[in-house]
Amino acid sequence: MKSSNQSSRFALAVLAAVLFLSLAGCSKVNREHYDQLKMGMAYAEVVALLGEPEQCDALVSLKSCVWGKGAKTITVRLVGDQVILFESQGL
Repeated sequence: MKSSNQSSRFALAVLAAVLFLSLAGCSKVNREHYDQLKMGMAYAEVVALLGEPEQCDALVSLKSCVWGKGAKTITVRLVGDQVILFESQGL
């Protein structure tokens, strides 16, 4: 019985590690997605492409949103919910 319990724990640990690594590799903050950004895109289109941003700051009708953390980021600036500028770091 003890061996079966250890095998189950090991299998569960391996499954958890695989799941974690697959989720970590699914970042939408990459060159392929960045190249799909276009001037004039709606905010909703950007979110559909990149997912929810890590952070947004807004002042009147100007919004600046950042996707990603650390060395790899995509920053999108919008006016009236339309893209006017975008840039990347570390892609």
